[in-house]
Amino acid sequence: MAKIKVLIIDDSALIRALLTEIINQTNDLEVIGTARDPLIAREKIRALNPDVITLDIEMPRMDGIEFLEKLMRLHPLPVLMISTHTEQGSAATLRALELGAVDFIAKPKVDIQNKLETYANLITEKIRTAALANVRPLHGASLKKPTIKPQNLIQLNALTLKSSAKKINLETLIVIGASTGGTEAIKEVLIDMPADSPPILVVQHMPEGFTKSYAARLNSLCNIAVYEAMHGEPLRAGHAYLAPGGYHLSVIAAGKQFICQISQDDLVNHHRPSVDVLFNSVAKLTKCNVIGVLLTGMGKDGAVGLKKLHDLGAKTYAQDEASCVVFGMPKEAIACGAIDEVLPIDEIAGSILMHLGKYLA
Repeated sequence: MAKIKVLIIDDSALIRALLTEIINQTNDLEVIGTARDPLIAREKIRALNPDVITLDIEMPRMDGIEFLEKLMRLHPLPVLMISTHTEQGSAATLRALELGAVDFIAKPKVDIQNKLETYANLITEKIRTAALANVRPLHGASLKKPTIKPQNLIQLNALTLKSSAKKINLETLIVIGASTGGTEAIKEVLIDMPADSPPILVVQHMPEGFTKSYAARLNSLCNIAVYEAMHGEPLRAGHAYLAPGGYHLSVIAAGKQFICQISQDDLVNHHRPSVDVLFNSVAKLTKCNVIGVLLTGMGKDGAVGLKKLHDLGAKTYAQDEASCVVFGMPKEAIACGAIDEVLPIDEIAGSILMHLGKYLA
């Protein structure tokens, strides 16, 4: 079986050497070249035809973001960003994901020898996932705050004007899980939700240091308020709560309210946050209408929890294969009978709103 060919683009000779050593120790991956800047990388891409690129953000002559945008317009390839944990680095990473990068990983530190095995396993798994990704050419995307689409205005009016709207907002929860490719997929769903939608809880597999910037980015684009969930926080209509990186998010009932719970309990399905932790907690709630959504991502996290919700009467959705970056998590949920509807990402929000309209009849 042919090895996955990797091109490393980074201005640090030390990082290039470390990544080369990590990747070449595997049986299925191979570094076919390195480049210290995007201009050199451009020629090596043409000559070597890599399967996956690892790309640094801060480099001389042309930064990684500018290079990525040109690459995804002219010669789209699976790209794994090598990012820093700084605020500036996390913002640039989110921009890279918007432009079509498959995933990202924090830049290794020079003193990671005691954690090298863990880092090596993480980066090689991300490269394998990137090699399977459904990469699309970049056609340009508007980053302006959107207006609600006409079909959603109908639902917004119904949710606002009907006397039963309060019941919808207080007794209905929408829960969403995603992994690889999920940052853009989640945005696609949340951007269409009206300002008085039921509380939404979101788990996106992300490390610490990046979810705060991601939530702020979503908040600037959406009609609902989006931010990191806080422990003990009551859920409110018109708000979306994002699991903080490195923490599980769950929900409990406290009287007539639903409350966020944040924890650093053990990894579940190799993840923290885990989609199954959220879905399983919601399955324990009574007198709650639930809408469960599983979006693009590698692995099976969320499938078991969504099946539990489905069997309890929840309305459940999966993103379809054609619009997924990686069709792993939705595929697992479909296979175990957890899904009512499989839809393209741009149709999920509208279907959720139509489903909510049933409660308003």
